[in-house]
Amino acid sequence: MTTTQQTHKPTSAELDAADPLAAQRDAFYAPDADQLASYLDGNSLGRPLKVTSENLASFVHDAWGSRLIRGWDEQWMDEPTMVGDRIGEVTLGAAPGQTTVGDSTSVMLYKMIRAAVDAQPGRDEIVIDRDNFPTDRFIIEGIAKERGASIKWIAANPTSGVRAEDLDGLLGERTAVVVLSHVAYRSGFLADAKGITEKVHQAGALMLWDLCHSVGSVPIELDAWGVDLAVGCTYKYLNGGPGSPAFAYVNASQHDRLQQPIWGWMGADNPFGMTDSYKPAQGMRRFITGTPPVLAMQPMKDMLELIASVGMDAVREKSIKLTEYAITLSEEHLVPLGAEIVSPRNPAERGSHITVDHPLFADVTAKLWTKGVIPDFRPPHGLRIGLSPLSTSYAEVEVGVAAIRDALTELL
Repeated sequence: MTTTQQTHKPTSAELDAADPLAAQRDAFYAPDADQLASYLDGNSLGRPLKVTSENLASFVHDAWGSRLIRGWDEQWMDEPTMVGDRIGEVTLGAAPGQTTVGDSTSVMLYKMIRAAVDAQPGRDEIVIDRDNFPTDRFIIEGIAKERGASIKWIAANPTSGVRAEDLDGLLGERTAVVVLSHVAYRSGFLADAKGITEKVHQAGALMLWDLCHSVGSVPIELDAWGVDLAVGCTYKYLNGGPGSPAFAYVNASQHDRLQQPIWGWMGADNPFGMTDSYKPAQGMRRFITGTPPVLAMQPMKDMLELIASVGMDAVREKSIKLTEYAITLSEEHLVPLGAEIVSPRNPAERGSHITVDHPLFADVTAKLWTKGVIPDFRPPHGLRIGLSPLSTSYAEVEVGVAAIRDALTELL
């Protein structure tokens, strides 16, 4: 074998040609190259599928326009749990009857965390890491104030993320619930959900996982891991569109134990009974509150079927290859300019985005957006390269990293 053969690195064109999921990219809407040269923000908002515009038009014309109010009796009353079950089956490793769709991520987090605290008298401590997404932290601060609970803060390494040993000394007989992100929003660290859940249960507490940055990009096995509660958004890797409703998972073993705090007619035992007082419905329906956003649930259905057609294992394999490629390019083009890769190098501990730090990256990101190259920025210095496995090409990654290099060079 010659030296050239030994050192040859596949080009982005060669990687795209060998990609078994390459054909799936044609399913997504994409603007012309002069409008969008490289989209590296699929971990914030996924691209729409082409079929979604057709299906939404059909929904407006038929299910809504023709059936009108009859749609509630014919299907829409069951839409939150039907779509929830499909999310559970395709992406969560969850048996039917444990997942529902309907509120925003913030509201879902509030309902689930508050229910976990209220279900355990004498347990008045909530555990969360200081580097978790602001919404998670803010909601917990609010619940702690509301319920007279206290917060135990995990001081984990922000690059390596929360590991099971970081919980040592924080769990005990007063711990009510532990809230962690499965994939860290900043670094992309992928936590050991099974191991951490087991450790939390040993202390008699409940475990809630925020799946916003993992659902649809990382295989998840909530039932097998024994997870109690989970919440996730649907506009990232599930491509539900801006502001699409979140989902909540509640293990069947917790249905009768937990009572969600926002009582509404849709979660009542007899929604149309117009009863004098509230009686929660049986099973997962008791975690629903108000009228579900049926129209906003439609786009994610299309993405769930696409994911189901290829399987989460194939999605994960492509995700690992994309992030490896992004790291290789970043090492070659960005690290020599003073940038630092702050995401795990071990693919088993990494989700589907990487973060690269540099003091000038806020200005770099703004500059890139004007040129149709779209990563995103997270203070203080992090530029995130988000890679959606079914819609991102290797060529797109190469174009994006080269543009980051050129913009940074201009500013140095």
